[in-house]
Amino acid sequence: MNPCSAASFPWCRRWALAAGLLACGGSGLAQTPPQALSFGEAQQALLAQSDQLAADGRAVDSARLRRQGMDGLGGPSVAVTGLGYRYSVSADLDLDPARRMLDGALGMLPPELGPSGPGLPQLPSQLSLHREKSQASASLSVVWPLYLGGLSGAVRSGLDAAADEALADAARSRGALRSLLVQRYFGAQLAERAARLRARALDAVRRHDAAAVSLLAAGAIAQVERLQARSAMADAEQQARQARDDADLAAAALARTVKAPAPVLPSSPLFVDSRPLPPLQEFVAAAERLHPGLDKVQAKRRQAESLHEAQEALRRPQVLAFGTHELASGGKPNWVAGLAVRWTLWDGLDRNALAASSQRKVEQAELTQAQVRSDLALLVEKHWLGVAQARRQYLAQQAQEDLARELLRLREAGLKEGTSTALDLIDAQTQLAKVLTARAASANQYVQALAALLESSGQGDAFERYMAEADIQLPPDAP
Repeated sequence: MNPCSAASFPWCRRWALAAGLLACGGSGLAQTPPQALSFGEAQQALLAQSDQLAADGRAVDSARLRRQGMDGLGGPSVAVTGLGYRYSVSADLDLDPARRMLDGALGMLPPELGPSGPGLPQLPSQLSLHREKSQASASLSVVWPLYLGGLSGAVRSGLDAAADEALADAARSRGALRSLLVQRYFGAQLAERAARLRARALDAVRRHDAAAVSLLAAGAIAQVERLQARSAMADAEQQARQARDDADLAAAALARTVKAPAPVLPSSPLFVDSRPLPPLQEFVAAAERLHPGLDKVQAKRRQAESLHEAQEALRRPQVLAFGTHELASGGKPNWVAGLAVRWTLWDGLDRNALAASSQRKVEQAELTQAQVRSDLALLVEKHWLGVAQARRQYLAQQAQEDLARELLRLREAGLKEGTSTALDLIDAQTQLAKVLTARAASANQYVQALAALLESSGQGDAFERYMAEADIQLPPDAP
């Protein structure tokens, strides 16, 4: 039976309108009819439009570009230096001391060579000097680190690990978004199914209440039975309203999640696979290979190891080649070339303490990795057991559904034969709706546990494959 039959069409119409108002904020899109959306389409829309994934992508790009920028670390460095200048110098020189010394020396000469002899130039008492000149020069310098104690490799290794950490963070965000989508997509479908079942039950209760009115008028039932039917109808109305409100809220959350411009209707069915899952150990082994949390911890460990190696490199000697060549426009240019060795024997830093600190970071990363492996194995086992429990629960509820349907059939026949009351029939209708809702809830529990299991084992991309291979499907419009 189609839940959106003529009897329940007003409820479907109200649901579409309410979901549109919630998802679109009361805009003109509220009049847009809901569009069917498969889980694959919803996932594609979510991953393509997620701001979180876009931000993670920028973080990955930044880490990769930072690493790319350090490819040449430790290579030669070439620089050109240009210099242009003009100077002006003025100075006054006192020549009196020089004159006195010269006069004394001349006085010791023979008369014919002395001051009375041939005239000798007299030194002035003061001399003024002034020089102005413009000059320009340029030079080419090269510095090439020949040995840095492994510092360049340690830096590049640390940046590689930082890029891997950004990738692991992006993968974790992607898995978390997939889990959120599973929760909201199938949660919205479950809420809509519950609302339709409650609406169908309410329609049936209203029909029985109308029949009770006719029977009371004919004197076939007592007033108390009529009041019981009326009370049951009021209770059914309240439950139907609550279920519809829950469905509207779930539909709005789903539309917001996939950023849909209009309300959406999940078209991919809830499902359960009656066959047992593969062994637990397969999922644990997959988690150890594929889970991004372990990739992140491993990247942290490599960063700690790179930091320790960089600390050790600073304790080793450093050898550099250098050279400078003057770029002269004329004449013979000047140049210099050589090797430089630098080895820090002592400074104000405690190198031993710094090396011990970085080694503790490495040990911390190793212990964290071991703890994460243990926690991850426990988490995988928890979800694996959750899937198995939900599967058993769903299969066990088949007997309850069969019993509820048979009871409803007997109550309908009994009412015609006078052996059952309208209240008995109402109770049977309500009970069947509860059982069907509970079975759908168990199917949703199975789906949620399976999604959590696949994410915790690093196999989130396999969810659609499990969904397609399941041998029990609960279409969204099924009763």
